[in-house]
Amino acid sequence: MRVFVTGASGWIGSATVDELLGAGHDVTGLARSDASAATLEARGATVLRGDLDDLDSLRAGSADADAVIHLANKHDWANPAESSRAERAAVQTIADALAGSNRRFLLASGVAGIAQGRPSTENDRVPWSGPDAPRGGAENLALDYLEKGVASISLRFAPTVHGDGDHGFIAILVAVARATGVSGYVGDGSTGWAAVHRSDAARMVRLGLEQAPAGARLHAVGEGSVSSKEIAEAIGRGLDLPVASIAPEDARDHFGFLGTFFAMDLSSSSALTQELLGWTPTGPTLLDDLASGSYVRA
Repeated sequence: MRVFVTGASGWIGSATVDELLGAGHDVTGLARSDASAATLEARGATVLRGDLDDLDSLRAGSADADAVIHLANKHDWANPAESSRAERAAVQTIADALAGSNRRFLLASGVAGIAQGRPSTENDRVPWSGPDAPRGGAENLALDYLEKGVASISLRFAPTVHGDGDHGFIAILVAVARATGVSGYVGDGSTGWAAVHRSDAARMVRLGLEQAPAGARLHAVGEGSVSSKEIAEAIGRGLDLPVASIAPEDARDHFGFLGTFFAMDLSSSSALTQELLGWTPTGPTLLDDLASGSYVRA
């Protein structure tokens, strides 16, 4: 297939591009910088210059492809409304370009916050819709296009997609521990995060492209729940720092914006995804990656 990938040079996107090329697909990756373009070309992908705000590029890349995988996001934590606005505009532009063609549109979403008091599953509908919702209500917007001839598929990623070179949430927790001199967890540390290794996530995306039916909600989850205390203890061992409980009311001051998320239970299941796609996560666990030292190297 000819596949147009946004976020193609990002953490998940670059691994996905390698997966797709290795499986014989033709890949066009969106690149906003010369460096990203050079990296994609070196991998063997075709480059389309642009970014999430360049709706003409998104429209052109989608029109020329057999399928679109949308992984880009602004991740502007200081201005989440701007991230949501850009995400909704991008998803609507891509979906409009694919309307009536029954071509496949896979878009990144997340398992965080979908269910309360239990692990989320693929049967759970994202409870947010509309332009003012988190991520601009993009998942439900894309799935609404099923009625307009777009084979939309949701890719729900675990809150941590880990591996050597990750600069996401776990890397931020390590940086906080360095800065404060303590590796903290919130409350009693019993809340858990779902996790998946980057290689497993990329393989799931490829299998979803090739096999998932329109309307599928896929969970890129290798481990259903790793407790915040286990995460903090592993970081503490790696940095040789004490491990301590942080009171919930102090979590945001201690961890910054991440305090809110680290205090939440973000556990999830991927049992239905594994059965549907024949996908079995085989990469290192989150604690394996933390034990390897990749997150604590200076």
